[in-house]
Amino acid sequence: MKKILFALVFALFFAACSKNPYTHRQQLILISPQQEVRMGLQAEQQILRKSRISRNPSYNAMVRRVGKRIAQVAEVEFHPNYRWEFHVIESPQINAFCLPGGKIFVYTGLLKLVENDDQLAAVIGHEVAHAILRHGSERVSIAMVSNLGKQLIAQGLQISGRRWGPLYDLAYGVTTQYGILFPYSRKFEYEADQLGLYLMYKACYKPEEAIRFWYKMMQASRKKIPEFLSTHPSDEHRIAMLQRYIKRLRKIQRNCP
Repeated sequence: MKKILFALVFALFFAACSKNPYTHRQQLILISPQQEVRMGLQAEQQILRKSRISRNPSYNAMVRRVGKRIAQVAEVEFHPNYRWEFHVIESPQINAFCLPGGKIFVYTGLLKLVENDDQLAAVIGHEVAHAILRHGSERVSIAMVSNLGKQLIAQGLQISGRRWGPLYDLAYGVTTQYGILFPYSRKFEYEADQLGLYLMYKACYKPEEAIRFWYKMMQASRKKIPEFLSTHPSDEHRIAMLQRYIKRLRKIQRNCP
């Protein structure tokens, strides 16, 4: 049984690893694009049933206007087979997120910080980038392999029962969370920042507004925790990286009215 599990883990790892055509990084993805789209649709329906959808006409018009422009660039440049949808959720949370397959949600708490379309384009560009880069599927795949690895190690060390089982679960969980899952999550954020800036730039928005927006996000953030304990980069590191990305964009041509 141990040999079978060991072989399964390595077979899954090597079979599912492929180079991302945009970041040129090896990705572990065990989920097909078709499965990804179905997962996104199911999650979208659940969220729409449970959440309070904003009826604010200004917010909805702004999100759809900016979202449409960003999605058009994504379709032309990267050809994802997605049906892009953009929703506004009535909530004080300062947040936005993307489901696999191109379903994007923006909270009204975040929209209250946004001063113009350019700043919203930084947010939506970032979320669209997550979808294009298939970060959701990669995160799920890493968790799947991690769980298989947990079983394999437990069997190899003959860990079972009430005495050592809970301690092993805790040790393995902490190690994988802070040693694998969190670092990968921060990498995803940097990648989405870079591609998101490119998308907003090609959509003829001002990338400098992304810096202004993140400074406001930094001021609005109440929790200051060390970066290695977070799924996201620190605000300072993120802003510094965005500034470097913007300098590179100057060399890229775009057709703006």
